[in-house]
Amino acid sequence: MKNWDFTLGVDVSKLTLDVHCVETNIHLKISNGTEGFKMLQKWCKEQGINFKHSLIAMEYTGGYEYKLMQFCQTKGIRYCRIPGLAIKNSLGIVRGKNDKVDAKRIAQYATEKRSSLPLQNPINPSIVRLRHLLSFRKRLVRESAGYKATLQERKEMYSVKNNDILIRMMIKKIKANEVLIKKLEAEMVSLIQTDQNILRNYYIITSIKGIGQINALMTIVYTENFTCFDNARSYAVYVGVVPFDHSSGTSLYGRKKISSLANKELKQELNQAARIAIEWNKDLKQYAENKLKSKPYKVVLNNVKFKLILRMFSLVKRGAFYVENYQLVA
Repeated sequence: MKNWDFTLGVDVSKLTLDVHCVETNIHLKISNGTEGFKMLQKWCKEQGINFKHSLIAMEYTGGYEYKLMQFCQTKGIRYCRIPGLAIKNSLGIVRGKNDKVDAKRIAQYATEKRSSLPLQNPINPSIVRLRHLLSFRKRLVRESAGYKATLQERKEMYSVKNNDILIRMMIKKIKANEVLIKKLEAEMVSLIQTDQNILRNYYIITSIKGIGQINALMTIVYTENFTCFDNARSYAVYVGVVPFDHSSGTSLYGRKKISSLANKELKQELNQAARIAIEWNKDLKQYAENKLKSKPYKVVLNNVKFKLILRMFSLVKRGAFYVENYQLVA
């Protein structure tokens, strides 16, 4: 059982924070910044809430909660981030919502699940920075893909040549994005060289055939350098490569299925890694060929993605580089 006397649920938005304390049943609305945190400290003192004996629970928002997380770390306050879907699914039938009600629901969820809530690891500024760089790189890649598709479509439908003004502008935008993408990738490599723990794990997982620069960096970011998932299977479930049963009694008995509740971005990036691994890794190539005799290609590809995740976690745990055709010595 986790020990704290006060549970504060916080509904986070870009500009404001709604705070609800379960024990006092009182609500507070503050700004999401330094002035708001000063008001929170004053309010807690007036209500007799001791920060040292409190837990602050908040939803994942994709970035709006980072100021609050930094404040918690500075003051030594325990805190955790909870997926919004977990809270939503725990509520049962509900009607209506607003920020005040959401803060109360977050606080109640944290109180009910207090024995199993994972407390947050300290923020690593390098991980946060990497996440932002990867996010902007993804935006540029998608933008370029859109231009390339439009470019091809325009050439085929209208039989225009490269001197067409729209064609020239799109080619210019694609080339400009390619330059920016290379600069972002160079910045990411430069950034991880300032953190030896990240750099070591980056070299370890890129030693696996199929795991390239972007896959490695995304894995490091979403696992927070292999600290926020207990094991490889938990991460594989998060990515969406572990099948689950689909059966009930004697009337429903379907095959195992992959859940749609997954990080599809990570799963998509692993697709290419698995294809490369099947082509260039002898063990996985033999494994895939054997599986393809009885299973569809998509299922086999999914199995290979799971094996890549297992290898990444295993190597990082042992601090060892991948060795092809490794044989255990009795």
